[in-house]
Amino acid sequence: MDEDKTGLVRRELRHFKGNRYRLEGFAKDSEPLEEMVVYRALYGDGGLWVRPAKMFFETIERDGKLMKRSEPL
Repeated sequence: MDEDKTGLVRRELRHFKGNRYRLEGFAKDSEPLEEMVVYRALYGDGGLWVRPAKMFFETIERDGKLMKRSEPL
């Protein structure tokens, strides 16, 4: 895991759709050993979620614009 990512643990992030989350940590999927991000919604019931790290940190295109899926606040 790279140093830039570990510095985000316990930090708040904003999803490109506007919701806020706190990155709780990292984990590995037991079968493909893929790095996962563990994060908590800072709205609603505060659910705990996981997503593949490469997807969590990817750049996406929406309405012809490139943007990060999640940006640190």
